[in-house]
This record gives sequence, structure tokens and C-alpha cells, in this order.
Amino acid sequence: MLGTSVTHNLYARMAELARSGQRFALATVVRTHGSTPQVAGAKLVITEATEHTEHTKDTKDTKDTEGRGRKQAMGTLGGGCVEADAILAARDVLANGGRSLRAYELTEDLAWNTGLVCGGTMWILAERDEEALSGGEGMMTEALASAADGGSPIAVATLLRKQGRQIAFAGRVFVDAAGGRHGTLGSAMLDDRAVEHGLRQIAHGTARLVQLDDQHDLLIDSVAGRPKIVIAGGGHVALAIAKQAQLLDFDVTIIEDRPQYADPARFAGARVLQGDVPETLAATDYGWSSFIVIATRGHKLDADCVLAAVKTKARYIGLLGSRRKTVLIEEMLKEHGVADDRVQAIHSPVGLDLGGRTPAEIALSVLAEITQVRYQGSGRQLSTHNSQLTTHK
Repeated sequence: MLGTSVTHNLYARMAELARSGQRFALATVVRTHGSTPQVAGAKLVITEATEHTEHTKDTKDTKDTEGRGRKQAMGTLGGGCVEADAILAARDVLANGGRSLRAYELTEDLAWNTGLVCGGTMWILAERDEEALSGGEGMMTEALASAADGGSPIAVATLLRKQGRQIAFAGRVFVDAAGGRHGTLGSAMLDDRAVEHGLRQIAHGTARLVQLDDQHDLLIDSVAGRPKIVIAGGGHVALAIAKQAQLLDFDVTIIEDRPQYADPARFAGARVLQGDVPETLAATDYGWSSFIVIATRGHKLDADCVLAAVKTKARYIGLLGSRRKTVLIEEMLKEHGVADDRVQAIHSPVGLDLGGRTPAEIALSVLAEITQVRYQGSGRQLSTHNSQLTTHK
């Protein structure tokens, strides 16, 4: 899956190309089955200069006749010959128009020769710029670039018609955060479903394939800025959460009132705000994909921070601590008349039960739950067997 910073660069690149009058094609993984090197929503932007060559993961560079490096494509579909063939399909679409939607079977022989994961199928849609980004009334290029840069998010809903293993493009609409629809899928029922699922997925900032019925799937691709995590507290657990969150491409903010723990040097790459923690937490700006984690030094300060957090727009509030603390804070919130939906936004004790106890292990647990919420994952083990690990003495 492309990271959010890469996704932002993709839409910024498309807007840049459109402003300069350059044509481009967009190749998108619209559906997968089994084990594949990329998931639905992965993208690659191709220009007229793009050629098949050895690729790096996020940005493709080729050499021109004078040996100078030129950035000609951006994004990734997983690499290897699948990506090379998708580039050829996109170049054909770029030259001749129309759309190309191909299925790529990742057989064991293909996996052995290319290093790709075997056993799955990827469906890749290639479209020219006006087909990929037209919202019926006009191009959505600038609006999508703004959404990816932290502006109002947009859900791109692509309708796929199924007949057995055959998949065909059947339409696309764009849904904004206010529920506005740009374009049509050809029927009021389908348009309403696209708006419903688009609004639901916008909050996650990720892509998701929704099965509408036996004949139709809907790929909902939420275009939003980087996810933001605000951590109340600057202790050892907060430091571990901040470090791991940056690896996951979160925009990280630390709020701490103690000078020795609010030193920016401790949180390299993160924004550090020193001041009254509940007041600063309440005054911080929160977007569509914002997460709050409360990990302060005491129960009273935690409670004050929770009370401040539930008054913000953040959809996720994580509280570090015991189940006893959870009960006490829920009682306090009810006494303050906090609405049930905001109480439900609190994840306490925060994290998945991984069994760890160190600050780094607690941070892993916290971010595992946040990742599960973002991608709507099950949290189940990926192994195909049900046997339990045993310890041999």
C-alpha cells in the first residue's frame, strides 16, 4: 500500500502535469484476490516519457540519451513484469484514449522469476487523465491535490461490473466531505450507495472495496492528508509511540507541560507543544484522520485530558491505563453530560492485547489498534492454521 506522503505526491504530480498541459495516464489496482504485492487503491502515474526499466519502489527514474536522470513515473503497482505490462497498457491508453482493465494472474512461475508474491490476481485499470479525474462537471485534479495535502477530503468511488472473473469499469463519482456528489453512476440508487460508502470511508483515509451485489463492486478510495496523532504526555511510552508513529508516516504532535519532557530534541521529527496539557489539547486543530492518545503521568490529568478530547472533532481517543481507570473516567464523563457517541469514541484501555509490557511493546499495541481502525482490519492472525504456539522446556 502506498504511504500517505507518496499518495500526496501522486496527486500533486498529476496537478502539476495538468497545469503544464502535459498528458498523463493513471494505472490503479482496482481489485485483488489472494496474495498480491499491492492492494486495491495502489497507483502509478505515467507520462509520455515513461519507459519500462528497473524500478525503485516509489519513484521511477530512467536515463535519457544524454545520461541525465529524469523522473517519468511515480507510484508503484508492485514492480516486476506486472508493473511493466501495466505501463505498456497505460502508454497505449495515453496515446489512443479509452480504458484498459486487465487481470494479472500471479502464478508460481511468475513469482519465481520476478520476486512477486504468488497465488493471487490483480486487476489493474489504466486511464487517461480526463477519464480518470473527470467529475462530470469538470476535472477534479486540483480538488484531489488539495485533499491529499490536508484540505477537505474526497472519496473516489469507482464502480466495477463483475461476470465471473471478468471485471469491467462501470462508472465513477467523487464524493466530498459534505456529501456532495460529482458525476453519476447512471442511477439514483447507485449514486446514493456511492455517497453512503464514500462518506463512511472518508473518515478512514484509506481505500476499501465494497461488494454492492453479485454483479457490482465499488472501490472507495479516500483521498486525504497524512493521518495525525496527538499524544498528551511526554514520558517514555509517549516517546515510543511518537517514534513508531513516524515510521507509519503519521504527523506527530506531543503535548507536555514539564520542560524536561517537552524538549524537541527528544522527539526528533515531531511537533512539541509545551503548556497546560488539557487546554492545549482542546485548542489543537484536528482533521478527518486525527487520533488522540492520552498517556500522561497521573489519573487526574488523564481525566482532564479525556474531558478536553471528547469536545474536539477527533474520531479516535485512546486512553492508556487500567480497566479500573476506564470505569472511573466513564462515570466522570456521564456526570459532565458527555454524549454517548463521544464516550464511544474513547478506546480504553487503548491498544490490542499483544502481551507486551515495555514502552516499545505498549506503543506497538497502541499503533496496532490505530492501524486496525484506519484500515478496518479484523485483527486476526494471518496464519492459515489454528494450532497454538507451545513452549517447550
